[in-house]
Amino acid sequence: MLRIATFNLENLDMGPSASVPLDARLKLLGPQIMRINADVLCLQEINAQRPEGKSDKAEHRRLDALDALLKSAGLSDFHVCATRNRAGTGFADIHNLAIVSRDPMIENHQLWHDLVAEPKHRFIEGQDRGKDITLNWDRPAQYGRIALDGGRVLHCFNLHLRAPLACPVPGEKQDAFVWNSVSAWAEGYYLSEIKRAGQALEVRRKVDQIFEGEPDALICIAGDFNAEEHHTPVEILRGDVENTGNGALASRVMVPVEHSLSETRRFTVIHQGHRQMLDHIMVSRALLGFYKGSEIHNEDLADELVGYGAVEASPVSYHAPVVAEFDL
Repeated sequence: MLRIATFNLENLDMGPSASVPLDARLKLLGPQIMRINADVLCLQEINAQRPEGKSDKAEHRRLDALDALLKSAGLSDFHVCATRNRAGTGFADIHNLAIVSRDPMIENHQLWHDLVAEPKHRFIEGQDRGKDITLNWDRPAQYGRIALDGGRVLHCFNLHLRAPLACPVPGEKQDAFVWNSVSAWAEGYYLSEIKRAGQALEVRRKVDQIFEGEPDALICIAGDFNAEEHHTPVEILRGDVENTGNGALASRVMVPVEHSLSETRRFTVIHQGHRQMLDHIMVSRALLGFYKGSEIHNEDLADELVGYGAVEASPVSYHAPVVAEFDL
């Protein structure tokens, strides 16, 4: 069996920068990771730590909190590959991605405007009206090739797309969540959607490159998409034939595995009482041929809006893990 999982750990950290002591988080996250029992685990929101006596330069940062979590879950002998800052000099201070694999990774790199150039925009609202800017993805997408038993190769993408929150428009906000006008907020939201859709496009282009050389490739796209089904990023990544209108492209459709679960089980986040499916695992048709079933560990999932407002220093993640199992 091959178990693939995704889990947003929500700001895994330790030391003075951690809002919750790591030990308190390990008591909950460790058993969650053990229950997932993954062979390939895609993790998001891993913060980096600065060793004592070292500066906060990227080249000095380490993933000590992640190492502690994997040790507590009995995964210290797994292979770990994580994303870095765009310059490639070291880990980002927050929100790194990591693929943790039982089998060795024969390739690992990140996509950060490698296949889609930075979009351009000219402000139409605010104090910078008329100014041209360049939009960058908030963080990279991670791509790895994993050597499976029997000579097979798994192409694995680990994503954490931007949340649907409006980008800043200079001079148009009274504070973090209060805007001066609807038009300014709308422009900021539009910029946010460009980033989300653009990064989904970059990953989709990489997927199609793989299909060009390997039509029956075993591909999975896993992570926190910050989008539900039929939202633009998910539609771009799926590439459904209803959108392309071309039946010859059916073999390139990426299939969300949660479709095999009842609708009542399909949620990974609860926001103000609304259940949302924001974390996904999509697989190629070839990998779907080995598919046995899915799990979403949401039995004890708390409402994130209530938790942030009512619970001080909560050690939980407000995202539920998603697991897919395949018989290879």
